[in-house]
Amino acid sequence: MSTPVATKPSPSKDGTGRPTRSLVSRVLTRPEIGAVAAAIAIFVFFFAIAAPFRTLPSFATVLYASSTIGIVAVGVALLMIGGEFDLSSGVSVVTSALAAALISYQLSLNVWVGVVISLLVALAIGFINGYLVIRTGIPSFLITLSTFFMLRGVNLGVTKAVTGTVATDNVSQLDGFNAARAVFASDVNLGFMTVKITVIWWIVFVAIATWLLLRTRIGNWIFAVGGNAASARAVGVPVAKVKIGLFMGVAFLAWFLGMHLLFNFSSVQSGLGIGNEFIYIIAAVVGGALLTGGYGSAIGAAVGAFIFGMTTQGIVFAGFDPNWFYTFLGAMLLLAVLVNLYVKNYALTRK
Repeated sequence: MSTPVATKPSPSKDGTGRPTRSLVSRVLTRPEIGAVAAAIAIFVFFFAIAAPFRTLPSFATVLYASSTIGIVAVGVALLMIGGEFDLSSGVSVVTSALAAALISYQLSLNVWVGVVISLLVALAIGFINGYLVIRTGIPSFLITLSTFFMLRGVNLGVTKAVTGTVATDNVSQLDGFNAARAVFASDVNLGFMTVKITVIWWIVFVAIATWLLLRTRIGNWIFAVGGNAASARAVGVPVAKVKIGLFMGVAFLAWFLGMHLLFNFSSVQSGLGIGNEFIYIIAAVVGGALLTGGYGSAIGAAVGAFIFGMTTQGIVFAGFDPNWFYTFLGAMLLLAVLVNLYVKNYALTRK
């Protein structure tokens, strides 16, 4: 009589025959999990030590600060997942605002004419960045750094030549201003709290980007070109179109934030935006995007922006020296890179 042979129980499988993973394992392999943990810790910290942080009006201020970072950070995160950088995103925000203001005011046009023309200008900048990266093979870091310096000079030079100062004229009396302000810079009463409309738009953009990444073929293409562009091209992915589209996506979101700045303050300083491109990138990295591409999420970028919003406002509410913010910035970047590397390695071992 044969002796039965003991066998190890096979892992449970889903309907496709692939081994299933526990809920904890799936959560821990999400790119944004480290940022979520950091956000909770920072929220609890400032909630405990800063009384103003506990009020709804103060929280609305935190959300507003987060949204002005997060709107562009969403596009930057998608671009980084696609394996590229855009160091011109900060000055592109101001370029868009300046273009809309100068065209509308100097030509006495309805502000919506300036809004549309500035959108075309922004998209052209994004297209040129992407086209040059694809066409020349020069790293996007260098291409967009060149764009950064050129736009910075144009912003200052053209504004000074047209207005005689480094700021645009006040556009609040032009036709269409109130309608444009309602779209880009109005206040929204939620019943229990009033927030800037940028917070609503920020949530909308994050939702669209998340759907694009996780539920569409384009999302698969973005991950593919960021992971290995040559392999993606070999299987038919339109690498050039995807990357150019991602640069134009960053340009669109930079334009949107530029319109908010213009219609929120009625005038724009031409020297704004310097250094913000690094904050957008750091928000994306803190949120789980890898500098090497092919990994990250839009939700993670939103959480990264929320962390910066809490920190910039929380430091003020707590009465700390604001100069410590940059120490926090550097520490968060280093910690995020280490956490993201660990999470990615953990995810690879669990596949």
